[in-house]
Amino acid sequence: MAKTYIITIDQGTTGSRVFLISEKGEVLASAYEEFTQYFPRPGWVEHDAEEIWASVDRLLGNALSAAGAKASDAAAIGITNQRETTVVWERSTGKPIHRAIVWQCRRTADYCETLKQQGKEGLFRSRTGLVLDAYFSGTKIKYILDNVPGARTRAEQGELLFGTIDSYLLFRLTGEHKTDYTNASRTLLFNIHTRQWDPELCAILEVPQRMLPPAQESCSLFGKTRGLKSLPDGIPVYSLIGDQQSALYGQLCHNPGEAKNTYGTGCFVVMNLGDKFLESKNGLITTLACDARGKPVYALEGSIFIGGAVVQWLRDKLRFFDESAKSENFAKAASDDSEVVFVPAFAGLGAPYWDQNARGAILGLTRDTTAEQITRAALKAIALQSYDVIHAMEMDSGLKLPQLKVDGGATRNQYLMEFQAGILGVPVVVPRNPETTVLGAAYLAGLGAGVWSSPDALKELNPPAATFHPVMAEEERQKELRRWQEGVRRVLTR
Repeated sequence: MAKTYIITIDQGTTGSRVFLISEKGEVLASAYEEFTQYFPRPGWVEHDAEEIWASVDRLLGNALSAAGAKASDAAAIGITNQRETTVVWERSTGKPIHRAIVWQCRRTADYCETLKQQGKEGLFRSRTGLVLDAYFSGTKIKYILDNVPGARTRAEQGELLFGTIDSYLLFRLTGEHKTDYTNASRTLLFNIHTRQWDPELCAILEVPQRMLPPAQESCSLFGKTRGLKSLPDGIPVYSLIGDQQSALYGQLCHNPGEAKNTYGTGCFVVMNLGDKFLESKNGLITTLACDARGKPVYALEGSIFIGGAVVQWLRDKLRFFDESAKSENFAKAASDDSEVVFVPAFAGLGAPYWDQNARGAILGLTRDTTAEQITRAALKAIALQSYDVIHAMEMDSGLKLPQLKVDGGATRNQYLMEFQAGILGVPVVVPRNPETTVLGAAYLAGLGAGVWSSPDALKELNPPAATFHPVMAEEERQKELRRWQEGVRRVLTR
């Protein structure tokens, strides 16, 4: 096999995946493995970073074996990752000093409120584009340094390194300590105007700058593999990119005004703003994404904490079904007269509300309420939360989306996609390969390695597979929105 395939690592919140992507943009092979979720206290979420690395290392071998491919024939490696999840490890050994604190974790919520009371929110927002929320990495770093004995002294002496998952995987693959602009922009420590770590913000959060990785363009050389059992030395890593920016790139939303929604554990809507910085007035954040060549641009983003996770909850906790895919048939079987509203604020509400203390609620229950009706309400909640974010995005940007490009596993749920189109009132477009998060990282790595000569070569690789047109009557649409808005109002704490 010639050197025309890209190894793509997609490290997500609940599992790790490795794909081999051909020069035609096709999946030659893939491998997947879930890993342990730790919940030491209510609202706290942790991962074992060494377990994550071990899963990735195994999956590299599994994917290569499945394709019958030689690792030495890989043109490049691309990495896309769950963002904000925070790892602190020893420079000398690569061993984490604490479990990774996951983006969903709320342990630093009170500290974020303290910073707001001190009048710091405007400063953080103007420089980072972010709101002061426990979602982001900066306060998680501080927590680890404050709670692991000796950690702060060791960090100040240069013995400890911080990274989001991309940086940690890169370190294990190559020994390099780097990140890209998209991941750096999710930390509360990175100035997205200067594209440098901000000394004042680092001082406020008491994070030594020497533990932070240098940031560079998402399509650039980050290092080459060395000392691994699964891969030979010398394979270049040509892309690092946060998962949602990777999906934006994979959807070819390379121009200002283009947007996508990814349906995963959470849901994430991102709109390319080009070189125009825009501070949201409607509960969104401003972040960094990529233009066609992988260079940094601004983007508006709305983050929904609980998307597909609500279906997992119905499956694993309430045991309504044994496979998430069965939620579609449950929803279609529900009677039409149900007024059940499900607000899945299991980890608070993200954009556009940013209420860290909100908690989930199922409203409108009667003795006749069925599992099917609750499941339908859960799927509607995914689409309705997405509506809230897109509506805020349109108000901020002054643009009306002509269509919504979508990706992620939940796009296979026809009921959800039909309801999403109806509640938005615009077509919803699903690509042939919905794994655009993987494709984004692969495209960028392939461009860096010369597999594709220019971004124009990407345009025919992943055409639309289905378009869902809105058919919901306006009266029904307004009724659904009123019910939803009342449900949200009842769980908000501020």
